Amino acid sequence: MLLLIEQILNGVQLGLLLFLLAAGLTLVFGIMDLVNLAHGSLYMIGAYFAATFVDWTGSFVLGALLALPAAFLVGIVLERVALSTLYSRDHLDQVLATFGLILFFNELVRLVWGPGGRTIPLPAALNGTVPLLPGLDYPIYRLIVILVGGAVAFLLYWLVAKTRLGMRIRAGASNREMIGALGVDIRLLYTLVFGIGAAFAALAGIMAAPITTAQIGMGESILIVAFVVIVIGGIGSIRGAFVAALLVGMIDTMGRAFLPELLRAIMSAPAANTLAPALASMLIYLLMALVLFLRPEGLFPARRG
Repeated sequence: MLLLIEQILNGVQLGLLLFLLAAGLTLVFGIMDLVNLAHGSLYMIGAYFAATFVDWTGSFVLGALLALPAAFLVGIVLERVALSTLYSRDHLDQVLATFGLILFFNELVRLVWGPGGRTIPLPAALNGTVPLLPGLDYPIYRLIVILVGGAVAFLLYWLVAKTRLGMRIRAGASNREMIGALGVDIRLLYTLVFGIGAAFAALAGIMAAPITTAQIGMGESILIVAFVVIVIGGIGSIRGAFVAALLVGMIDTMGRAFLPELLRAIMSAPAANTLAPALASMLIYLLMALVLFLRPEGLFPARRG
Protein backbone atom coordinates (compact mmCIF):
# COMPACT_ATOMS: atom_id res chain seq x y z
CA MET A 1 0.00 0.00 0.00
CA LEU A 2 2.81 2.40 0.90
CA LEU A 3 4.56 1.59 -2.37
CA LEU A 4 1.35 2.35 -4.27
CA ILE A 5 1.00 5.76 -2.57
CA GLU A 6 4.63 6.56 -3.30
CA GLN A 7 4.23 5.66 -6.98
CA ILE A 8 1.03 7.72 -7.21
CA LEU A 9 2.98 10.73 -5.95
CA ASN A 10 5.77 9.99 -8.45
CA GLY A 11 3.16 9.77 -11.22
CA VAL A 12 1.64 13.12 -10.23
CA GLN A 13 5.11 14.68 -10.16
CA LEU A 14 5.96 13.36 -13.64
CA GLY A 15 2.54 14.40 -14.91
CA LEU A 16 2.94 17.99 -13.70
CA LEU A 17 6.38 18.25 -15.31
CA LEU A 18 4.88 16.99 -18.56
CA PHE A 19 2.05 19.51 -18.21
CA LEU A 20 4.49 22.41 -17.93
CA LEU A 21 6.16 21.30 -21.14
CA ALA A 22 2.94 20.41 -22.95
CA ALA A 23 1.05 23.58 -21.92
CA GLY A 24 3.36 25.87 -23.86
CA LEU A 25 3.49 23.42 -26.76
CA THR A 26 -0.29 23.17 -27.05
CA LEU A 27 -0.70 26.96 -26.82
CA VAL A 28 1.81 27.51 -29.61
CA PHE A 29 0.33 24.77 -31.76
CA GLY A 30 -3.28 25.70 -31.06
CA ILE A 31 -2.97 29.47 -31.49
CA MET A 32 -0.09 29.90 -33.91
CA ASP A 33 -0.59 26.65 -35.86
CA LEU A 34 3.15 26.14 -35.48
CA VAL A 35 4.73 22.69 -35.13
CA ASN A 36 7.72 23.53 -32.95
CA LEU A 37 10.06 20.57 -32.55
CA ALA A 38 12.55 22.89 -30.84
CA HIS A 39 10.28 23.24 -27.79
CA GLY A 40 12.32 20.54 -26.05
CA SER A 41 15.45 22.61 -26.62
CA LEU A 42 13.91 25.37 -24.48
CA TYR A 43 13.44 22.74 -21.76
CA MET A 44 17.17 22.01 -22.05
CA ILE A 45 18.12 25.70 -22.11
CA GLY A 46 16.16 26.27 -18.90
CA ALA A 47 18.11 23.51 -17.15
CA TYR A 48 21.47 24.91 -18.28
CA PHE A 49 20.50 28.48 -17.37
CA ALA A 50 19.52 27.26 -13.90
CA ALA A 51 22.83 25.41 -13.49
CA THR A 52 24.75 28.56 -14.48
CA PHE A 53 22.79 30.96 -12.28
CA VAL A 54 22.93 28.59 -9.31
CA ASP A 55 26.74 28.51 -9.68
CA TRP A 56 26.89 32.30 -9.90
CA THR A 57 24.57 33.08 -7.00
CA GLY A 58 25.14 30.06 -4.78
CA SER A 59 21.37 29.85 -4.30
CA PHE A 60 19.13 27.28 -5.95
CA VAL A 61 15.98 29.39 -5.56
CA LEU A 62 17.59 32.59 -6.86
CA GLY A 63 19.22 30.71 -9.74
CA ALA A 64 15.88 29.20 -10.76
CA LEU A 65 14.15 32.60 -10.57
CA LEU A 66 16.82 34.18 -12.78
CA ALA A 67 16.65 31.34 -15.32
CA LEU A 68 12.94 31.90 -16.03
CA PRO A 69 13.14 35.47 -17.45
CA ALA A 70 16.29 34.48 -19.33
CA ALA A 71 14.42 31.64 -21.03
CA PHE A 72 11.47 33.97 -21.69
CA LEU A 73 13.81 36.35 -23.51
CA VAL A 74 15.34 33.49 -25.49
CA GLY A 75 11.82 32.47 -26.54
CA ILE A 76 10.97 36.00 -27.67
CA VAL A 77 14.20 36.34 -29.68
CA LEU A 78 13.69 32.90 -31.21
CA GLU A 79 10.13 33.74 -32.24
CA ARG A 80 11.05 37.11 -33.72
CA VAL A 81 14.20 36.00 -35.54
CA ALA A 82 13.39 32.51 -36.77
CA LEU A 83 9.85 31.28 -36.19
CA SER A 84 7.88 34.34 -37.34
CA THR A 85 8.97 33.53 -40.89
CA LEU A 86 7.31 30.10 -40.69
CA TYR A 87 3.70 31.07 -39.95
CA SER A 88 2.73 31.16 -43.61
CA ARG A 89 4.57 27.94 -44.43
CA ASP A 90 3.11 24.45 -44.28
CA HIS A 91 3.75 22.03 -41.42
CA LEU A 92 6.45 20.12 -43.26
CA ASP A 93 8.54 23.29 -43.61
CA GLN A 94 7.98 24.03 -39.91
CA VAL A 95 9.08 20.53 -38.92
CA LEU A 96 12.26 20.76 -41.01
CA ALA A 97 13.11 24.26 -39.79
CA THR A 98 12.52 23.54 -36.09
CA PHE A 99 14.43 20.25 -36.39
CA GLY A 100 17.33 22.37 -37.61
CA LEU A 101 16.88 24.53 -34.50
CA ILE A 102 17.27 21.41 -32.35
CA LEU A 103 20.68 20.80 -33.91
CA PHE A 104 21.54 24.48 -33.51
CA PHE A 105 20.69 24.55 -29.80
CA ASN A 106 22.51 21.27 -29.12
CA GLU A 107 25.68 22.64 -30.70
CA LEU A 108 25.22 26.00 -28.98
CA VAL A 109 25.02 24.28 -25.60
CA ARG A 110 28.07 22.19 -26.48
CA LEU A 111 29.97 25.37 -27.38
CA VAL A 112 28.91 27.41 -24.33
CA TRP A 113 28.73 24.80 -21.57
CA GLY A 114 30.84 21.98 -22.98
CA PRO A 115 29.91 18.40 -23.94
CA GLY A 116 29.51 17.15 -20.37
CA GLY A 117 26.32 17.36 -18.34
CA ARG A 118 25.74 19.79 -15.50
CA THR A 119 24.34 18.83 -12.13
CA ILE A 120 22.38 21.22 -9.94
CA PRO A 121 23.01 20.59 -6.24
CA LEU A 122 20.05 21.01 -3.97
CA PRO A 123 20.31 22.95 -0.71
CA ALA A 124 20.23 20.87 2.44
CA ALA A 125 16.69 22.03 3.22
CA LEU A 126 15.41 20.43 -0.01
CA ASN A 127 17.66 17.37 -0.04
CA GLY A 128 16.04 15.30 2.69
CA THR A 129 12.78 13.44 3.15
CA VAL A 130 9.58 14.18 5.00
CA PRO A 131 7.35 11.58 6.67
CA LEU A 132 3.94 11.47 5.00
CA LEU A 133 2.66 8.30 6.65
CA PRO A 134 4.15 5.82 9.11
CA GLY A 135 6.81 4.00 7.08
CA LEU A 136 6.57 6.37 4.11
CA ASP A 137 9.27 9.04 3.81
CA TYR A 138 9.05 11.02 0.60
CA PRO A 139 11.75 13.31 -0.86
CA ILE A 140 11.12 16.95 0.00
CA TYR A 141 12.19 18.17 -3.43
CA ARG A 142 9.72 15.91 -5.24
CA LEU A 143 6.96 17.33 -3.04
CA ILE A 144 8.14 20.84 -3.94
CA VAL A 145 7.92 19.89 -7.63
CA ILE A 146 4.33 18.74 -7.11
CA LEU A 147 3.40 21.91 -5.23
CA VAL A 148 5.08 24.24 -7.75
CA GLY A 149 3.60 22.35 -10.69
CA GLY A 150 0.12 22.50 -9.16
CA ALA A 151 0.49 26.21 -8.38
CA VAL A 152 1.66 27.00 -11.91
CA ALA A 153 -1.21 24.96 -13.39
CA PHE A 154 -3.67 27.03 -11.33
CA LEU A 155 -1.89 30.25 -12.35
CA LEU A 156 -2.10 29.29 -16.02
CA TYR A 157 -5.80 28.48 -15.63
CA TRP A 158 -6.35 31.92 -14.06
CA LEU A 159 -4.32 33.61 -16.80
CA VAL A 160 -6.20 31.92 -19.63
CA ALA A 161 -9.70 31.95 -18.10
CA LYS A 162 -9.83 35.18 -16.09
CA THR A 163 -7.63 37.82 -17.71
CA ARG A 164 -7.86 39.99 -20.82
CA LEU A 165 -4.71 38.38 -22.21
CA GLY A 166 -6.29 34.99 -21.64
CA MET A 167 -9.42 36.12 -23.46
CA ARG A 168 -7.28 37.02 -26.44
CA ILE A 169 -5.41 33.73 -26.22
CA ARG A 170 -8.68 31.79 -26.21
CA ALA A 171 -9.96 33.88 -29.11
CA GLY A 172 -6.74 33.29 -31.00
CA ALA A 173 -7.11 29.55 -30.53
CA SER A 174 -10.70 29.72 -31.82
CA ASN A 175 -10.38 32.14 -34.73
CA ARG A 176 -7.08 33.88 -35.50
CA GLU A 177 -8.43 35.83 -38.44
CA MET A 178 -11.32 37.30 -36.47
CA ILE A 179 -9.25 38.70 -33.59
CA GLY A 180 -6.87 40.19 -36.15
CA ALA A 181 -9.81 41.86 -37.85
CA LEU A 182 -10.95 43.25 -34.48
CA GLY A 183 -7.70 45.16 -34.09
CA VAL A 184 -5.68 42.82 -31.86
CA ASP A 185 -1.96 42.92 -32.69
CA ILE A 186 -1.66 39.27 -33.65
CA ARG A 187 2.12 39.44 -34.00
CA LEU A 188 2.51 40.75 -30.45
CA LEU A 189 0.11 38.08 -29.21
CA TYR A 190 2.14 35.38 -30.95
CA THR A 191 5.35 36.69 -29.40
CA LEU A 192 3.86 36.77 -25.89
CA VAL A 193 2.37 33.29 -26.23
CA PHE A 194 5.65 31.87 -27.46
CA GLY A 195 7.60 33.58 -24.66
CA ILE A 196 5.17 32.21 -22.07
CA GLY A 197 5.47 28.74 -23.58
CA ALA A 198 9.27 29.00 -23.50
CA ALA A 199 9.17 30.00 -19.83
CA PHE A 200 6.96 27.02 -18.96
CA ALA A 201 9.26 24.65 -20.86
CA ALA A 202 12.26 26.14 -19.07
CA LEU A 203 10.54 25.77 -15.69
CA ALA A 204 10.02 22.07 -16.39
CA GLY A 205 13.71 21.74 -17.26
CA ILE A 206 14.75 23.68 -14.15
CA MET A 207 12.73 21.40 -11.86
CA ALA A 208 13.79 18.20 -13.63
CA ALA A 209 17.52 18.96 -13.71
CA PRO A 210 18.26 18.28 -9.99
CA ILE A 211 16.49 14.91 -10.30
CA THR A 212 18.34 13.93 -13.47
CA THR A 213 21.07 16.15 -14.97
CA ALA A 214 21.27 18.96 -17.48
CA GLN A 215 22.66 17.37 -20.62
CA ILE A 216 22.72 17.91 -24.36
CA GLY A 217 19.65 16.49 -26.09
CA MET A 218 17.67 16.09 -22.87
CA GLY A 219 14.62 17.70 -24.47
CA GLU A 220 14.18 15.34 -27.40
CA SER A 221 12.84 12.27 -25.61
CA ILE A 222 10.48 14.17 -23.32
CA LEU A 223 9.24 16.24 -26.27
CA ILE A 224 7.85 13.08 -27.86
CA VAL A 225 5.88 12.37 -24.68
CA ALA A 226 4.70 16.01 -24.60
CA PHE A 227 3.30 15.61 -28.12
CA VAL A 228 1.49 12.48 -26.94
CA VAL A 229 0.00 14.53 -24.10
CA ILE A 230 -1.38 17.28 -26.35
CA VAL A 231 -2.77 14.75 -28.82
CA ILE A 232 -4.58 12.91 -26.01
CA GLY A 233 -5.81 16.11 -24.36
CA GLY A 234 -6.75 17.96 -27.52
CA ILE A 235 -4.59 20.44 -29.41
CA GLY A 236 -4.95 23.96 -28.00
CA SER A 237 -6.67 22.82 -24.79
CA ILE A 238 -5.00 23.67 -21.46
CA ARG A 239 -7.50 21.54 -19.54
CA GLY A 240 -6.86 18.66 -21.92
CA ALA A 241 -3.09 19.01 -21.50
CA PHE A 242 -3.45 18.94 -17.70
CA VAL A 243 -5.67 15.84 -17.60
CA ALA A 244 -3.67 14.02 -20.26
CA ALA A 245 -0.34 14.83 -18.57
CA LEU A 246 -1.54 13.36 -15.28
CA LEU A 247 -2.85 10.27 -17.09
CA VAL A 248 0.40 9.76 -18.98
CA GLY A 249 2.53 10.38 -15.89
CA MET A 250 0.50 7.94 -13.83
CA ILE A 251 0.43 5.21 -16.47
CA ASP A 252 4.15 5.48 -17.18
CA THR A 253 5.11 5.47 -13.49
CA MET A 254 2.78 2.65 -12.51
CA GLY A 255 3.89 0.57 -15.48
CA ARG A 256 7.56 0.92 -14.62
CA ALA A 257 6.93 0.20 -10.94
CA PHE A 258 4.59 -2.79 -11.12
CA LEU A 259 4.96 -4.42 -14.54
CA PRO A 260 8.27 -6.17 -13.66
CA GLU A 261 6.64 -7.91 -10.71
CA LEU A 262 3.63 -8.96 -12.79
CA LEU A 263 5.81 -10.28 -15.61
CA ARG A 264 7.97 -12.30 -13.21
CA ALA A 265 4.94 -14.47 -12.61
CA ILE A 266 5.07 -15.71 -16.21
CA MET A 267 8.75 -15.39 -17.19
CA SER A 268 12.25 -15.23 -15.75
CA ALA A 269 13.31 -12.23 -13.69
CA PRO A 270 15.98 -10.96 -16.18
CA ALA A 271 13.51 -11.17 -19.07
CA ALA A 272 10.82 -9.42 -17.03
CA ASN A 273 13.20 -6.63 -16.01
CA THR A 274 14.16 -6.12 -19.65
CA LEU A 275 10.64 -6.27 -21.09
CA ALA A 276 8.80 -4.23 -18.47
CA PRO A 277 10.27 -0.76 -19.27
CA ALA A 278 9.49 -1.23 -22.97
CA LEU A 279 5.92 -2.28 -22.23
CA ALA A 280 5.50 0.62 -19.80
CA SER A 281 6.58 3.04 -22.53
CA MET A 282 4.19 1.40 -24.99
CA LEU A 283 1.21 1.88 -22.67
CA ILE A 284 1.05 5.65 -23.22
CA TYR A 285 1.06 5.17 -27.00
CA LEU A 286 -1.68 2.57 -26.69
CA LEU A 287 -3.66 5.12 -24.66
CA MET A 288 -3.10 7.69 -27.41
CA ALA A 289 -4.29 5.23 -30.07
CA LEU A 290 -7.40 4.42 -28.03
CA VAL A 291 -8.25 8.11 -27.50
CA LEU A 292 -7.73 8.87 -31.19
CA PHE A 293 -10.01 5.97 -32.11
CA LEU A 294 -12.79 7.08 -29.74
CA ARG A 295 -12.28 10.88 -29.84
CA PRO A 296 -10.11 11.91 -32.83
CA GLU A 297 -9.88 15.52 -31.61
CA GLY A 298 -8.73 14.52 -28.12
CA LEU A 299 -10.40 14.40 -24.72
CA PHE A 300 -11.03 18.16 -24.46
CA PRO A 301 -10.65 19.71 -27.93
CA ALA A 302 -10.36 23.49 -28.09
CA ARG A 303 -13.35 25.26 -29.56
CA ARG A 304 -12.89 26.51 -33.09
CA GLY A 305 -14.69 29.38 -34.74
